[in-house]
Amino acid sequence: MIEDKRILAIVPARGGSKGIKNKNITAVKNKPLIAYTLEEAKLSKYIDSIYVSTDNEAIAKICSEHGVKVNELRPKELATDEAKTIDTVLYTIELLKEKGQVFDYVILLQPTQPLRRFFHIDEAIELIYSRNEESLVSVNKVEDHPILIRKLNKDGTLSNLLDFNSTVRRQDFENFYVVNGAIYINKINNSLNKFTSLNDNKLAYLMDRKYHLDIDEPADLKKFESFVLNDYIFKGSVIN
Repeated sequence: MIEDKRILAIVPARGGSKGIKNKNITAVKNKPLIAYTLEEAKLSKYIDSIYVSTDNEAIAKICSEHGVKVNELRPKELATDEAKTIDTVLYTIELLKEKGQVFDYVILLQPTQPLRRFFHIDEAIELIYSRNEESLVSVNKVEDHPILIRKLNKDGTLSNLLDFNSTVRRQDFENFYVVNGAIYINKINNSLNKFTSLNDNKLAYLMDRKYHLDIDEPADLKKFESFVLNDYIFKGSVIN
C-alpha cells in the first residue's frame, strides 16, 4: 500500500512456451525462473497482494513452494497463443473483486524479465502515485539507434525508419527508448479496459540498460545463468 492506495501485483505465467519448454519453471542456479520475480515482488514495500495467473499445475505448485499460493488456475481460453495479456489482467481484477479484494493499482510483472529488482518496483509505484498518472511502463535507452535502422523493401532497396539525415554525428543523436517489458502499472478504473494496450502506457519509468534481459530463447537463459553465477546484479540481494 502506498498512502491509502492498495496495490495488486499480477505475475502472468502460462504453461505453454515455444522458445524454451517449461520456461517459467526452468531452473537457474537451482531456482525456477519465476521465483526470481516472486522474491523481488515480495520485497516490495508497497505491494499488498501477489497473484500468479497460470493455467499450469506444475507452475502453481512451484509458486506455492516459494510463498505465493495459487488457489485456482487461469481459464484455458486465456492461456492460448492468441490470448491478450490485458484480458488476463481484467479477469484477475474482477475475480478478486468478487472475493472482496479491491485494489487501486495493478502492476504486471513478467517472469521473463528476471533482472528487474524490488527497488525498481517501488520506484515505479512511487512515480506513478506522485504524478497521479493513469498508467506507467518501464523503458530503457535503445542500443541500436533508429536513425541507423532501415526497412528492407521488396525490391531489395532500403528505406529509412526515421525521416532524418544519417550523417548526424553520433553524439548529436536524439535519445530514444524501448519498452522493456519489466514493469507495467495501471490505475484500476474505467481507463483500464479491454482496449488498453499496456505497451502504450503513458508515464515512463527509466531503467538502466544493464537490468534489461528478456528470456525468450535458450541463449537468453544461458546469459541469465551466467549473471546469477557471477553475482551480476544480484549481489547483496536475497537471491543467492
